[in-house]
Amino acid sequence: MEAVLTHLRGAIERGEYAIGDKLPSEAELCRTLEVSRPVLREALRALQAMGLTVAKTGKGTFVVASAVEDPTFGDYAASDLLEVRRHVEIPVAGYAAVRRTPENLDHLAHLLQRMERETDTTAWVAMDTLFHLAVAEAAQNPVFRRVIEEIRDALARQSAFLNELGGRREQSNREHRAIVEALIDGSEHDAVEAMSHHLDRVETTLTDIVRPARTDTPTEGGPEA
Repeated sequence: MEAVLTHLRGAIERGEYAIGDKLPSEAELCRTLEVSRPVLREALRALQAMGLTVAKTGKGTFVVASAVEDPTFGDYAASDLLEVRRHVEIPVAGYAAVRRTPENLDHLAHLLQRMERETDTTAWVAMDTLFHLAVAEAAQNPVFRRVIEEIRDALARQSAFLNELGGRREQSNREHRAIVEALIDGSEHDAVEAMSHHLDRVETTLTDIVRPARTDTPTEGGPEA
C-alpha cells in the first residue's frame, strides 16, 4: 500500500494528474499497478486524508491539491487536532495521576495488555481511542471525557493513518505503557512527561509522512518499491 501511495502521490505532485483531473478507475489502477482492490482503496483513502484528492460518489476520485499541506481526519485538520490534544490530554494525564481510582488503573492495564497482544490494526485503533478516553475518565472530570469523545472519530482516523503509513503500533504501545506506569505511581510530573512524549512522537511521525514525496520517476510497470 505504501508503494502504491508513493506512486500516486508522486504522480500528483509532478503534475501528471493536475488539479481537477479524475484519477483512473479503481479497476484500471489495479491493472496498471498490479495490486488488489483493497490495497488500492487504502492508498486512495490515504491520499484523501492528505488532502490531495476527494472522492465523489458515483463519479470517482478527483485531484484537489498538488502538494500535501495539512491532512484532515474526519472533521478536523491534523494541526488543529494536535493543538487541542496538547492543551487537553497533557494536563489531563497529570490530573489522572493524582485522581485515578483502582478501577481506573485496572481498566487501563487491561486495555494496555489487549493492545500489546493485538495484531489487527482496526481492532488496535479502536482500543487506542478507548485508552485515551480511559485516561480522561481517570481525571474524574466529565468535561474532559466529553472533549475526547467529541474528537474520538478524528483520533481513530489519525491513529489508523499513522499505523498504516508510519508503523506506530509498537512504539505507541510503549508510550502508552509509560503513561499507565506514571498513573500507577501517582506521579503527576511523570504522567505529564509521558503524554507529552507520546504526542511529540505522533507529531514527528505525521510530519515524516506528509513531507514532500520524492519526485523520482517510478520504474516501468508499477509503483516504485
